[in-house]
Amino acid sequence: MKLVRILIRNIRDSVKSIIRNFSLSLASISCITITLIVVTISMMLSANVNNMTKKFEDDVTIVAFLDVDITQERIQEIGEEIRALPYIQPGAEGIRLDDKESIRKDMMESSDTYKSIMEKWKSREDNPLKDAYHVKVTDIEKMDETADAIRKMEGVSGVQDTEEMVSKLISVFDVVTKGTYAVVIALILVTAFLIANTIKITIFSRKREIDIMRLVGASNLNIKIPFIFEGLFLGLFGSVIPIMITIYGYSALYNYFDGNLFGNIVPLVEPAPFIYYVAIILLVVGMVVGMFGSWRAVRKHLKI
Repeated sequence: MKLVRILIRNIRDSVKSIIRNFSLSLASISCITITLIVVTISMMLSANVNNMTKKFEDDVTIVAFLDVDITQERIQEIGEEIRALPYIQPGAEGIRLDDKESIRKDMMESSDTYKSIMEKWKSREDNPLKDAYHVKVTDIEKMDETADAIRKMEGVSGVQDTEEMVSKLISVFDVVTKGTYAVVIALILVTAFLIANTIKITIFSRKREIDIMRLVGASNLNIKIPFIFEGLFLGLFGSVIPIMITIYGYSALYNYFDGNLFGNIVPLVEPAPFIYYVAIILLVVGMVVGMFGSWRAVRKHLKI
């Protein structure tokens, strides 16, 4: 019971201190709010960039074009040789053959111009198109190595891959994400400094009260705890708006774009449970930053 009374008294003193120094407390809360808004934007951006990167990596394909006059037997042998290579995705997704006759039929259905030209190709020997294997690897970094191995196979006339383009795109995404993280870290440090100053002024304004507490035998811990709670509450109050933006804002954004940006090119991460994980992280970061700022001020300016 005594512990509960002490806890309630410390919470009450912390709230009174926040109200007594309202302007400074509001500045600290505002700084935490701005910081956590940037944090939530950074986390959402990072999660969706990683999701998009994974989709691009999954869609990256090596296309191996075969000789025009290649035999069916050799086509099957090349398929087996490709499957035997390391880093090839298992199953039907790893390797797929586009027969040149099926390519011709698809092209004829897509355009009357193609149809008028290609309907004259009555046999496989008349068809000048090339059979092609579409190959996916388990590791994008091994794409060049795999493409070179396929290129050297007998009966392969050429190999095309999009690894370079995707790698450049992923590099741009990484720079954007790292830049956002740098801004977040800078804002967290500024916020901790501002909270420390708020607590420092609170300590100075309550110097007489602190002296009396010392005279009546209050322990160092009892003097420190209200200030730590004050920082915790500043962080808690500062996290409310960012959490609301995360839960309701991201859900609204996801629904507005039907889960995809630019058609189906950029799939967004589904809101649940993603937004709840982000909300918990924001709450924890807000409270930790607030408590850290308070602890720093107490340690530096409260000489006990």
